[in-house]
Amino acid sequence: MITAIIPAYNEEKTIGSVVLGAQEHVSRVIVVDDGSADQTAHIARLAGAEVIVHPHNQGKGAALKTGFKAAEDSKIIVTLDSDGQHDTKQIPRLLEPIQSDEADMVNGSRYLNGKDDDTPAYRRVGQNVLDAATNLSGDLKITDSQSGFRAFAGHTIPVFGFHSSGYTIESEMLIDAAKAGLRIKEVEIEAIYGEDSHHKANPVRHGVSVLLRIIRDMEYNRPLYYFGLPGVIMVIVGIILSIKFFTHYLSGGSITLLPTALAALLTIFGSFIAFTGLILHSISRMIERTR
Repeated sequence: MITAIIPAYNEEKTIGSVVLGAQEHVSRVIVVDDGSADQTAHIARLAGAEVIVHPHNQGKGAALKTGFKAAEDSKIIVTLDSDGQHDTKQIPRLLEPIQSDEADMVNGSRYLNGKDDDTPAYRRVGQNVLDAATNLSGDLKITDSQSGFRAFAGHTIPVFGFHSSGYTIESEMLIDAAKAGLRIKEVEIEAIYGEDSHHKANPVRHGVSVLLRIIRDMEYNRPLYYFGLPGVIMVIVGIILSIKFFTHYLSGGSITLLPTALAALLTIFGSFIAFTGLILHSISRMIERTR
């Protein structure tokens, strides 16, 4: 059985057409109404979807968690947004790599073969930052880390922890999949940007919140980068400043060694941070081997 999961929040204008379009390619459609105040749930039912209602808004991650739990007996799960951004006619593109046993998870990418001219420039800049952070945290090579148009083999369901309740879930699921060694493949998709697309979230606030969560998770996923890189930078800066201040002292330009001492302390602190990253990296690799 192929199941489509559609998280929805106040999308009464588009949810009906999204459900009807998805039904042409899957055997079951589950709409998780995440505390909508409009007729989203009612219209989704009229269109033929199974509807699960959250009594209050909990976020996209929570909606996906509910949907995955309800679809745990599915052979393949497809996720897509409820605002009409994803063309349901492209669902077979996501299904094919799983059906042919080429992938365990398929990510629909707007940027697989280059720039998406329909994406606003400011949003694409933020997207690039989030892609880089996600790829660094998960040791991935994904071109569209924030895509909500994806397909998953049924056996992958236990891999995902759904710790994030909000939009950070897109990056979290990719990182979880990478850590579990799943085969991840990207396929090209086209996005439809209507005037109401992403109208509920401030793009800057959304991007910053996702980035901060990715960086926080990097502490556990990639400690060598989280601790080691800043530590090395501190060491380099400390050494340069120490040499500069000490040379200035020897030439008579300064009557105190305090600046030199402070720079030396920065070097020592940076060394400590860098070694912390190295130790945590070694521990995480040992844990992975044990698993």
